[in-house]
Amino acid sequence: MARYCDAVCRLCRREGTKLFLKGQRCLTDKCAIENRNFPPGQHTGKSRRPKKIVGYGLQLREKQKVRRFYGILENQFRNYFEKAAAMKGVTGENLLVLLEQRLDNVVYRMGLATSHAASRQLVRHGHILVSGRRVNIPSYQVTPGHEIAVAARSKNMPAIRKAVEAASTAVPPWMEFDRANLKGRVTSRLKREDVSFPIQEQMIVELYSK
Repeated sequence: MARYCDAVCRLCRREGTKLFLKGQRCLTDKCAIENRNFPPGQHTGKSRRPKKIVGYGLQLREKQKVRRFYGILENQFRNYFEKAAAMKGVTGENLLVLLEQRLDNVVYRMGLATSHAASRQLVRHGHILVSGRRVNIPSYQVTPGHEIAVAARSKNMPAIRKAVEAASTAVPPWMEFDRANLKGRVTSRLKREDVSFPIQEQMIVELYSK
């Protein structure tokens, strides 16, 4: 399966914002955005005048930012958009709901992993149960009523315990989480205001609608 194998800090620098791809490191002064907040590549240092991005460029950067934040490849992201467009309601909001309700994202939001990459690994290796059933598909869509729990054999994993102890953000209002038993539940459908990461989804809709 295709996957990104280069330095992930380059992605944050390209988008000019923290994508939290390296977990707790992104919250320290070692973060690449803190030290080198300019695009990667040759002749892109601080002394060079930044290019002004307008129109299509802004829409493309917004799409790339969201895709990289959730760790999704281009074809899969396009499929999410087409599915969102076919659903009732606002396409942009539908897209965010589909992305946020991915199992790997729910695991990340609950604080069981420090990054989306780490949460995907937990899911793929069979450490996560959905309503008592082992699910190893990161893109599995979690819906209200589903219970997400760490498998009994995995509850003492250092990576999971460390992530829970270091969790710096509150659990979103559309889910609940029991830290003691390492399990949570999706209690309601996601609302647009529940997405804390800055996203201008209308730009993505305009990009794919051309």
